[in-house]
Amino acid sequence: MKKDQLLTRRRLLIAGTGAVGAAATAGVLTAVTGEDPAGSVPAVTGKDSAGSAPAAGSQPRRPRSASAYRLQPLTGYGPPQAAPRRTLVRREPLLRVSGRGRTMVLTFDDGPDPRYTPAILDTLAEYDVRAMFFVCGEMAVDHKLLLARMADEGHVVGNHTWSHPLLTRLTRRQIRSQMERTCDVIEEAYGERPEWFRAPYGAWNRAAFQLGAELGMEPLAWTVDTLDWTTPGTRSIVDRVEKGAAPGVVVLSHDAGGDRSQSVGALRRYLPELLDSGYHVTVPRRHDA
Repeated sequence: MKKDQLLTRRRLLIAGTGAVGAAATAGVLTAVTGEDPAGSVPAVTGKDSAGSAPAAGSQPRRPRSASAYRLQPLTGYGPPQAAPRRTLVRREPLLRVSGRGRTMVLTFDDGPDPRYTPAILDTLAEYDVRAMFFVCGEMAVDHKLLLARMADEGHVVGNHTWSHPLLTRLTRRQIRSQMERTCDVIEEAYGERPEWFRAPYGAWNRAAFQLGAELGMEPLAWTVDTLDWTTPGTRSIVDRVEKGAAPGVVVLSHDAGGDRSQSVGALRRYLPELLDSGYHVTVPRRHDA
């Protein structure tokens, strides 16, 4: 064999070896990065990029076996996990809310009651106003559709315990049960767990504050008590609201627990008057309190 032929053959062998090495390198890059050397992302299917079966005469690709060098997903990837909200354990309930201008909050306790709650919701909807409803679990469990309506119409639902007991006479375990059962019912019917709670009769104690915070709830009391539960008359309820109106005020009324027709009638009278006086009746946010 001539010298020129030997050199040509050697060059071909070297070129072939280089091509094999480049192909191997490209295969490793694709397996590690998920991209080919050109930067495209290959589809992970049983066909080639054109969607057809392997060409005749070509060897079918064998599935890659697991390799100790294959990179595993890193736990640091993906959307960051939000840290659970830590609620401050307070020593006394919130009485007012902060907000711009003449902001007030209307709250209704003890419901929902199908005799009175729908009429209150109708009035609030008529004036496009949001309110807070502190519900009792034993009432909510039988009237979940009313809680669903509250959610649909933008109202806030708070926890008012299960059976409206005097918390200061209960054990810590009993208080937790009252709160947790009501939280579960609210979440099922309203769609979210409550962020606010109110002690029946305004009887707070250390255990109530601690357990409420553990369940992610802030304690909210009130600034103006309409005393509607004493059925003092519609005019009397209206007068108490109008005389007590001020920025940041939280008004306490009831939509259950007795005859609440006076509460329904009073709302229809004082709500438009508050709005005409320039008050913004709304619901609080956690960072506003």
